[in-house]
Amino acid sequence: MGVLEGGTREASAVPAADALVAALFAAEASRLVSLARFFVEDRTAAEDLVQEAFIRLSRSAHRIRDPERAAAYVRSIVINLARDHNRRGLVSLRHRPPAVLDEPSAEETAAARESRSEVVEALRRLPHRQRDCLVLRYYLDLQVEAIATTLGISTNSVKTHLQRGMRALATTLEEKQ
Repeated sequence: MGVLEGGTREASAVPAADALVAALFAAEASRLVSLARFFVEDRTAAEDLVQEAFIRLSRSAHRIRDPERAAAYVRSIVINLARDHNRRGLVSLRHRPPAVLDEPSAEETAAARESRSEVVEALRRLPHRQRDCLVLRYYLDLQVEAIATTLGISTNSVKTHLQRGMRALATTLEEKQ
């Protein structure tokens, strides 16, 4: 069963939907930008993806039946937008100059100390479902059920992708040593 319901927009649902989107933005936006950075290298692009995710969420927020699942819904929007961004980027990379590297924020600098660049690079090379599951599990500390809800797959699929992703990650990192 999905997060959204069909039907017409009720006037009383609009203020509640707006409040839900505002509360989610306040609670999750910075974590979502950090999440998007695992998928795209440019901080500005990550911020744009999160902004677009909240725009899309606000368009359909009046149809959300279960506010408890709204955070999972917006995370899935960010992940899908990041995938689309990367697909478009692969086509257009040769038609644009290289991006100017962003100055890292204090938060990014601290995060960089925690996760070595080799790990992030190895994560980016994983198949997308394995990468999605690993990032959601070990970076956002989501439980298997929350990952399944976010990605719209079964808990058993999440467990399988986590196991395969960890094995592939370990193999890749061992080869680099």
